[in-house]
Amino acid sequence: MRIADPPHATRPLTVLHFSQPVGGGVAQVVTDLARAQSADGIRAVVACPPGGELGEAAKAVGAEVLPWPAGRAPGPRLPAEVAGAARIIGRLGPDIVHTHSAKAGLAGRLAVRGLVPTVHQPHAWSFEAVSGPAHTLALRWERFATRWTARMVCVSEDERRRGQEAGVRARWEVVHNGIDLERFPATGTQATAAVRARARAGLPALDRLPPGAPLAVCVGRLCVQKGQDLLLRVWPEVAARVPGARLALVGDGPERRALGRAAPDGVLFAGAVADPVPWYQAADLVVAPSRWEGMALAPLEAMACGRTVVSTDISGARESLPPDPHPATLVPPGDGESLAAALTALLADPRLCDALGRKAEESVRTTYDVRRTAAAVAAVYRGLLGLPQPEHRECARP
Repeated sequence: MRIADPPHATRPLTVLHFSQPVGGGVAQVVTDLARAQSADGIRAVVACPPGGELGEAAKAVGAEVLPWPAGRAPGPRLPAEVAGAARIIGRLGPDIVHTHSAKAGLAGRLAVRGLVPTVHQPHAWSFEAVSGPAHTLALRWERFATRWTARMVCVSEDERRRGQEAGVRARWEVVHNGIDLERFPATGTQATAAVRARARAGLPALDRLPPGAPLAVCVGRLCVQKGQDLLLRVWPEVAARVPGARLALVGDGPERRALGRAAPDGVLFAGAVADPVPWYQAADLVVAPSRWEGMALAPLEAMACGRTVVSTDISGARESLPPDPHPATLVPPGDGESLAAALTALLADPRLCDALGRKAEESVRTTYDVRRTAAAVAAVYRGLLGLPQPEHRECARP
């Protein structure tokens, strides 16, 4: 994947990543890119707010980390955030600026204004997350900011299409998200039930779970985007139809208290975990009821562990699932009745659930390796810098 020497070969090529948020899927994507770039001899620098997961994770994989105080939403601190980004850019003199998600894309592009080749990666469109005047402003900004965006990198074809349909005229690249398959052990020839039983035995939070009880797991930040509120509203109907069924929410976030108040019996809040693998393995299925995404990582991770995923049909969902997905694995966003029916059908049929999980595992492991993602991003950088492409370009699925 090596990019090759930059035109100024007296120093290594420098890629400056701006990221806000500092947790969840965006932080994992930035960390994976920083790991690959550092291993390739690139000077990978991550500018992000202090605290959170990203700073320590990026350091651990060989990146330089610089503090860039920034909140998640635009506000009165935006001029200071832009000025801080400009100072970092001026001090480093990067060859590429790569901004991640809406806030970094706002402040970073205002700071650099096209003076350095800039790659922006929305990780889900900001204008899909809001309504009313905020939606109008976010959409106007995305349309305007393409003048300072050398490449718009979308993590799914759906994300690109939604941007185009919204009038964002950009120079597009689609680079599908990928995962580090070594972090997510394959079920392989092991019996799924045996793997599940061992995982449950190793999770103290499941001590009171009856043996063989159907378990649905939702992994993600507890926030409006991820849709756990809808899941909790329909769970009593699922539990009534599937005797003994339980639901575990894995993660933390701003909606924790509200969700706790709304939770019916049979729901476990596991909190934030350093390693979600045991929870994927303990599950009969994993549910992803998000309202919007670019391409979520949790479904890919769950499928890599051999688990069936029930997902809302939002950006990236169909591309994540195996070809010709089972009807119960995709439901319309916001449709509680369809979500309840899908969960009920699969939790009540463990053989079907396990068979779909094996199919999903094979699909993810042949398609969504993070090394292909990193190679495709490296190819974008090479194109912007006028460097030769490798003879055989390896990238994510077109």
